[in-house]
Amino acid sequence: MSRTNGLLTIGKVAEAVGVAASTLRYYEREGLIQPRRRSDAGYRLYDTDAVQRLQFVRAAQAVGFTLNDIRVLLDLDAGDARTCQEEVQPLIERRMAEIDMKMKDLKRVRAALGRALDRCRGSNGQCVVLKELTGSKGRKARRSIQ
Repeated sequence: MSRTNGLLTIGKVAEAVGVAASTLRYYEREGLIQPRRRSDAGYRLYDTDAVQRLQFVRAAQAVGFTLNDIRVLLDLDAGDARTCQEEVQPLIERRMAEIDMKMKDLKRVRAALGRALDRCRGSNGQCVVLKELTGSKGRKARRSIQ
């Protein structure tokens, strides 16, 4: 039986939201959701509010918010005019700054890999990249690849 007095089992909620039941249990441990109650057999039972809350969590994750951010967002009042500028905007700005740093790091790594690829393509015989990575030069070898 998947429904009990209008409440949904963890499997049905997981299916509705598109996540594994283990993800819902994790979200519960993290304090993002709570079952409405438990069945006599101890099964978690959720209401439609939990489904909507989970859809919010998934949507917020999809645009880059962390679970810590989402905890904050869940407690905010969307009807409060100051909420966006005072609470949501700083979260977005912080997330964007982190993404900018990650992009910078990824560009550096991509450039290093590009140089390594060029050396692979130009090598005759032995793999220069492997030789440099395993060579006795240690840090200096790794730096020359980058």
